[in-house]
Amino acid sequence: MASRPVLKMKQPVIIIGIGEMGGVFARGLLRLGHPLFPITRTTSMAAAAGEIPHPSLVLVAVAEGDLQPVLDSLPVAWRSRVGLLQNELLPAHWEGLSDPTVISVWFEKKQGMDHRVIIPSPVFGPRSELIAAALATLGIPTRILAGEEDLVFELVVKNLYILTSNIAGLGVGGDVGALWTEHRDLALRIGNDVIDLQESLTGRRFERDGLFDAMVDAFEGDPSHKCMGRSAQARLARALSQGEQYGLVLPALRELHTALA
Repeated sequence: MASRPVLKMKQPVIIIGIGEMGGVFARGLLRLGHPLFPITRTTSMAAAAGEIPHPSLVLVAVAEGDLQPVLDSLPVAWRSRVGLLQNELLPAHWEGLSDPTVISVWFEKKQGMDHRVIIPSPVFGPRSELIAAALATLGIPTRILAGEEDLVFELVVKNLYILTSNIAGLGVGGDVGALWTEHRDLALRIGNDVIDLQESLTGRRFERDGLFDAMVDAFEGDPSHKCMGRSAQARLARALSQGEQYGLVLPALRELHTALA
């Protein structure tokens, strides 16, 4: 009698934060056959780490404002297995973590609608293949990057896109296509302030034309994307506060803030 093949279970994945974005990654990981363990606000991470000390991935899918408290509370056993996907990420956010996997998400997911891809999402780190494979099951394209410097550039591109469109949107509204065709001077002025800030936050210098070209590629990927999200006011205030910490003037941001007061 022939023996039955042994079913080998894939390693589980921890997902911290099961919102709209976390749900997209969860679907993809389930399609790959990974058991999932969700962490909510009422779940003890320490107890979960005792049950699952060696997950394949610990995907932190909380909102930007909740990221640092979650990272500060991560069990030691999980700190070398982290995946990050938040907006406005920079290397300072993952100090103390051992080689995290980071994805710059370029697809949108809102309540009541399926995901919508803008451009392929760059990803870097030891679990890049896993994240890329999970998203591929949903038809979401990714680009696996060659090194951390490439990742930092891509994160700054995303920050430039978000901050420029959100902050400019406070003044002119509309979508990113109209921002670039009708208010390009404003977009460039705000964008240069944003790059000044990103250079201070990262301690790096960037080729500005390359950053703006990449931002425009994203604009063209979804020209009808609305400029002003619900976090626009908070992003402007945070950028000005960060600029003050580094002694930056940020004239375009300051001018818009004064006009809105």
